Amino acid sequence: MRIGFTKMHGLGNDFVVLDGRDAPLPVIDMRLASALADRRTGIGCDQLILLETSNVADFRMRIFNADGSEVGACGNATRAVGLLHGAPARIETGGGIVAASPVENGISVDMGEPRFAWEEIPLAYAMDTLSMPVGWDGLDAPVAVNVGNPHAVFFVADCDAVDLAAIGPEIEHDPLFPERVNVNVATVDARDAIRLHVWERGVGLTRACGTGACATAVAAMRRSLCDREATVTLPGGTLRIAWGNDDRILMTGPASESFRGIFDTDDYPPTA
Repeated sequence: MRIGFTKMHGLGNDFVVLDGRDAPLPVIDMRLASALADRRTGIGCDQLILLETSNVADFRMRIFNADGSEVGACGNATRAVGLLHGAPARIETGGGIVAASPVENGISVDMGEPRFAWEEIPLAYAMDTLSMPVGWDGLDAPVAVNVGNPHAVFFVADCDAVDLAAIGPEIEHDPLFPERVNVNVATVDARDAIRLHVWERGVGLTRACGTGACATAVAAMRRSLCDREATVTLPGGTLRIAWGNDDRILMTGPASESFRGIFDTDDYPPTA
């Protein structure tokens, strides 16, 4: 079966988008998702995005990481899908309903309310999520935040000096996090400026992570390290994050379409 796709990215965090809103797509399982995401033998992406019809929103967005695991939220992908849709939209995701709207400097996304209770992250057992009494090789006392998916945020003097490629996998797979975790290492440079590196579960080091930027900004705000609106700078670029008095997170930043193409599912047969 031949299927059209759109290759997109938000600050270098890239996606293959399959649009099944007008015509049903074939079953996309973990095997096919990871095969399409492979940068040597597939199309190549950090996440595979499926658009489907929805009974509760304008449409539904499903998100598969590069390893084929399905996750609940992706901020950069939401901006990309908002660009593709071309109009304000309410989007159903596994992490809840979000809203995307085109604005002058990109796409603005209402990411909803962050969650902080230990069982909402989730963690394996109860603890303070504002300053978790745990650490890994010099990274300690993280903040835990769920913004549709789980994040652990570490504040350090210089995030550029942390070997996140080495320590990220250990934290991601620690038994403390039963659904694994996204690992954020951040430096607060000013009351409105944060630098950030992210190890994304199921992906690895990423040039940008929208939910990571949201989680990190909210974590810094909860600790009174910055104001309620801040610029988060990642290797791929910057996002503007505002945490309103209504407790909802607003993320604003660019998204781009790279190219369009067609693949044939017969080129990705099940392995024996």
